[in-house]
Amino acid sequence: MSSPRLLLLFLVTLMLVGHSLAKTRHFKWEVGYIHWSTDGEESVVMGINGAFPGPTIRGRAGDIIVVELTNKLHTEGVVIHWHGIRQFGTPWADGTAAISQCAINAGETFVYRFKVDKAGTYFYHGHYGMQRSAGLYGSLIVDVAQGEREPFHYDGEFNLLLSDWWHKGSHEQEVDLSSNPMRWIGEPQTLLINGRGQYNCSMAAQFSNPRLPQCKLKGGEQYAPQILRVRPNKTYRLRLASTTALASLNLAIGGHKMVVVEADGNYVQPFSVQDIDIYSGESYSILFTTNQDPSKNYWISTSVRGREPKTPQALTLLNYLPNSPSKFPTLPPPIAPLWNDYNHSKSFSNKIVALMGSPKPPIKNNRRIVLLNTQNKIDGYTKWAINNVSLVLPTTPYLGSIRYGINNAFDTRPPPDNFPRDYDVMKQAPNSNATYGNGVYMLKMNNTIDIILQNANALGKGASEIHPWHLHGHDFWVLGYGEGKFSEKDVKKFNLKNPPLRNTVVIYPYGWTALRFVTDNPGVWAFHCHIEPHLHMGMGVILAEGVHLVKDIPREALACGLTGKMLMTNKHN
Repeated sequence: MSSPRLLLLFLVTLMLVGHSLAKTRHFKWEVGYIHWSTDGEESVVMGINGAFPGPTIRGRAGDIIVVELTNKLHTEGVVIHWHGIRQFGTPWADGTAAISQCAINAGETFVYRFKVDKAGTYFYHGHYGMQRSAGLYGSLIVDVAQGEREPFHYDGEFNLLLSDWWHKGSHEQEVDLSSNPMRWIGEPQTLLINGRGQYNCSMAAQFSNPRLPQCKLKGGEQYAPQILRVRPNKTYRLRLASTTALASLNLAIGGHKMVVVEADGNYVQPFSVQDIDIYSGESYSILFTTNQDPSKNYWISTSVRGREPKTPQALTLLNYLPNSPSKFPTLPPPIAPLWNDYNHSKSFSNKIVALMGSPKPPIKNNRRIVLLNTQNKIDGYTKWAINNVSLVLPTTPYLGSIRYGINNAFDTRPPPDNFPRDYDVMKQAPNSNATYGNGVYMLKMNNTIDIILQNANALGKGASEIHPWHLHGHDFWVLGYGEGKFSEKDVKKFNLKNPPLRNTVVIYPYGWTALRFVTDNPGVWAFHCHIEPHLHMGMGVILAEGVHLVKDIPREALACGLTGKMLMTNKHN
């Protein structure tokens, strides 16, 4: 047999072996409210199978994940979004209420079934109302396929899921945000690491400013920090994901450098940092080496960035064995950069480039959409809007209404691709009024789409906020960041050589961010600010591509609104 045929036979055999090693992993979950002490203060939390946070899902690239989800909430619906999983062939499993599926009613069960096609650090969370703020989230880790290797070595691994916590319940927060005048939810009481925090006290009390009492952790099984136990002179992988509702964070390990190797499930060219900014919706893997004084333990800290910090640091310990974890570090926890030091943040963002050999973006686009992010008023209510349209979701899921051509389910007028040229993003808008809408950006299949996220002044004078934007159903290339108003001359600054692939990206105050993706995944996909109150107030858009190609949508995914009526009619005919 000739060499080319032998090579082909070898490659086919490898593919078949890899396919045969993939597994179907089953999970049976019940979502319900529970009493839980997240930070030493007991609250009502949304848990899974009686625990908070939800259980970690772990699989290998190529595995099929099956989650049988039963809603035990009694009076409200629920869905779960698998953040970062692209859902090729299963857009109905994306877990977005009114977009990809109906909310799962109280007492009902829905089965999510999807493939995890790419190794990486991911997570899942509620995507109905503000259920992420209520605590509905957990980790989702995808290891490389059997027989494959990561492009870096490590001796052990840890996973930290970062979040923020309010003592005011999510339903009351929703009412506050929807009131006229709006009542802002304020800053979180506590930052959580793997669902654990300490309220109104500090593990590092002797260093705290303002002075806080020493935390008493006896009996604190639910809120005592999870200690990271390590051996000297080893290299560890630390997986990080942020499911915060509001806070942008900065993480550091006292005395240890970190090397960033993965972002949102994509490998990046490794680079070294002393601390790492992480925005809501983002995930990273970093490597660190335990090369410090082995007789000591060290702080791991997370701190608020991008907003004036009124929430204390979250702390846990890096415990060098065989030291006792009760041996506190002798130095104070790492101090984060100033909350508004955006140059530090931008420097970190600009260091992130794709690992050599990663897919490169197409050179040219087929369409450009510019999305202006503004804070507005509608009939006296405070809202967030995109190109002057504040998103209000319909009662019929887009996936069903578009797939089956149902009329009057949503506004079929196309939303605007741009905003007026004379709009000054650096100043308060002379007219702050906006409108409600639920139109869809209809995209052609296999086209290259550029989206420019344009930040602007909010309602208040001299106010412009950070917004981390998350795209469902796709990864995108981050082509660049800029200051002020985007213009055509900025295109020549785009990085087409080694832009990183991400699923979440930040726009800085008074700046713009450019991204590019290919419409290769039939479905209807949300693209929105990942700050929970901002999405609740309308900060998002809907993209659709190739919906006519979607097959095998489960009936129960669409059994509400106009599609529900259609299914019932067909059933009786």
